[in-house]
Amino acid sequence: MLLLQANIDDMNPELCSYVGDRLFEAGANDVYWIPIIMKKGRPGVMLNVLADEAKLAQVEDIIFRETTTIGLRYMRATCHRLGRQFRKVETPWGAISVKAGYHNGTMVQFAPEFKECEQAALTYGVPLKQVYDEVRRLFLNESNN
Repeated sequence: MLLLQANIDDMNPELCSYVGDRLFEAGANDVYWIPIIMKKGRPGVMLNVLADEAKLAQVEDIIFRETTTIGLRYMRATCHRLGRQFRKVETPWGAISVKAGYHNGTMVQFAPEFKECEQAALTYGVPLKQVYDEVRRLFLNESNN
């Protein structure tokens, strides 16, 4: 894995989410932005992209095309990922996926798929937090039985 970084102080921050979406579509494992103070006290952001080395050309292309950076830093990174399993939970709003994380065969965390919860909330006109909480409750009930 590689961690790519770029300091940016001359780009409209509204573009950040668009750039992040493009990077994820290209296969980036993680994309995050850190607010920083740059030379002469200018506010800026540091773009951080974690990607497999095989995706480097695609990720670089997006960063150079879609941001105002003129350079990138590269650092090698090793990652330890939990085992993952996706399970569907039947809810009043349809089936919604839950991603469970496992360490040494034991489930240590889980989370409903946010976009699916968001879509259910929009479709059925219910608060997103209600959908999210209900999916978590149903998942726990199924897991404990």
